Amino acid sequence: MKVISVVTPCYNEQENVEEVYGAVKQVFNSLKRKYNYEHIFIDNKSTDKTPEILRRMARRDKRVKVIFNSRNFGHLRSPYYGLIQSDADAVILLVCDFQDPPEMIPEFIKKWEQGKRIVIGVKPKSEESQIMFAIRTIFYKIISRISDVEHIKNFTGFGLYDKSFIEILRKIDDPYPYLRGLVAELGGDIEQVEFVQPKRRRGRTKNNLYTLYDLAILGFINYSKIPIRIASLIGFSVAFLSLLVALAYLVAKIIYWNTFNAGIAPLVIGFFFFSSVQMIFIGLIGEYVGAILTQVKRRPLVIEKERINF
Repeated sequence: MKVISVVTPCYNEQENVEEVYGAVKQVFNSLKRKYNYEHIFIDNKSTDKTPEILRRMARRDKRVKVIFNSRNFGHLRSPYYGLIQSDADAVILLVCDFQDPPEMIPEFIKKWEQGKRIVIGVKPKSEESQIMFAIRTIFYKIISRISDVEHIKNFTGFGLYDKSFIEILRKIDDPYPYLRGLVAELGGDIEQVEFVQPKRRRGRTKNNLYTLYDLAILGFINYSKIPIRIASLIGFSVAFLSLLVALAYLVAKIIYWNTFNAGIAPLVIGFFFFSSVQMIFIGLIGEYVGAILTQVKRRPLVIEKERINF
């Protein structure tokens, strides 16, 4: 029988981890033993009872395999590392909070058996906060327009990946990989299955403003040079506009020498405006330099503390 791995990254998910294990087990039981499966949990240094629950599950069921990270390696590196630890015929990436519905697994497997190498879930609608969903939608639209690669809208990584694609991911030497971009760039013929994303079942999301910003910036700098070119274009435009304003002030002063008083306000406003523009562009350049530095360091994706049932 073919073997399928389900990879679930988790961090402080004591409310959900055992339930998602049970849901996945129920799905594969409903497939009437057509497939062997394993459920790989990669724990990102949880500080609640998640590690204790994972150990208990692994003792009870040898199909549960667990990787404990030595520290929290972030929401991008840990799931990617979990994917490439599998030697199964196909790997399914499934988050722990039930916003990736386990009941979609049979549909993914069906499409895969029909010859699709990658089958992914996309969420044109969501039951999460409408404000957050709107922000995500705007991000997908922007990155689709400026990216060198056509990105997949409303895609978070949830899906099934054939072992041939996992082998490609395994060969990529990137210490800070952007899975969504790699799937769009290297995936080839991708089958998309739409679903309405449900609300997180229990607990609080571990994503915050910084993690969302980090994800967005990583997408921009990895797959587009347009931001840095826009910075150059605006720099030239502002410099030209400043020259025109300076010439206008000079002409006005020459013509109305005794009555024209420029005052200090234009100087102060201009100073803060140009300073802020410079800071934005310096920060943008810094993001690109930081990405280069990350690549040059060649640090490992994850350092394991322990693994169980491998």
